Amino acid sequence: MAVLEWDKVSERTYETGVEKGVLYRQDGGGNYAVGHAWNGLISVSESPSGAEPNKQYANNKVYVNLTSAEEFAATIEAFTYPDAFAECDGTAVPVAGLAIGQQRRKPFGLSYQTLLGNDTEGTDHGRKIHLIYGATAAPSEKAYTTVNDSPEALTFSWEVSTEAVTVPGMKPTSQITIDSTKVDAAKLADLEDILYGTAGLSARLPLPAEVIALFEGTVTEVFAAAPTYDSATDTITIPSTTGVDYLIDGEVVAAGPVVITEDTLVTATPKPGYTLSAASDDDWAFDYIA
Repeated sequence: MAVLEWDKVSERTYETGVEKGVLYRQDGGGNYAVGHAWNGLISVSESPSGAEPNKQYANNKVYVNLTSAEEFAATIEAFTYPDAFAECDGTAVPVAGLAIGQQRRKPFGLSYQTLLGNDTEGTDHGRKIHLIYGATAAPSEKAYTTVNDSPEALTFSWEVSTEAVTVPGMKPTSQITIDSTKVDAAKLADLEDILYGTAGLSARLPLPAEVIALFEGTVTEVFAAAPTYDSATDTITIPSTTGVDYLIDGEVVAAGPVVITEDTLVTATPKPGYTLSAASDDDWAFDYIA
């Protein structure tokens, strides 16, 4: 048996910083299909709660010790936020530049990175990618103050609650963390292509089943066939592609003809266990011709 040692060279690790925040609004199908870079992100404070013991007694002793459900919440602080976050913050924009508050708050997902450091490499040691699902932002205070001789930029802060999503073979969760020092570098690069987008594919937040399958090496790469459009009948034909869902206005549509009455965007998202090829496209815009 080896003798324990403390603070060995290269083992004095720490975590710091926050960067590369991305917002993903949830669509009607429960997917997070389009990512938006979150500039000015100051901090994300994770606040898990619950998991509290509840002792049940019988025969003058503890009969069973039940544990309450664990929940995940967070606080986001930033100098600014993506335009796409407006609906998540209860703001409707009927006309560009006009914001109407106190509307329904749309759920969203979030990803961000933190830095991993140690005593020999500093913060070049590695990084963690944090994924948050099913988030809803609560109203926040905005304090506008006069400009003075010590000006400070206004900061925004949101209290965020979450609703857990399904994880195959495990309890539902609202968060996943990926440690770059412990996973395969090529698979991590594949995940980052999904999270941050490529020249041909929009950034999106993969659900836990896809993230797990990616690192287990059980993901199947598929090419999303393009829908076709007949302008004479205003009909889009949705193809049938194994492992791919096609969506219009955030709702999954079945393969076959779809008659449109306005300009329409069709998007593609992979089903669990699949990922879109880098050579594939994932959105197609069709102009309605009356």
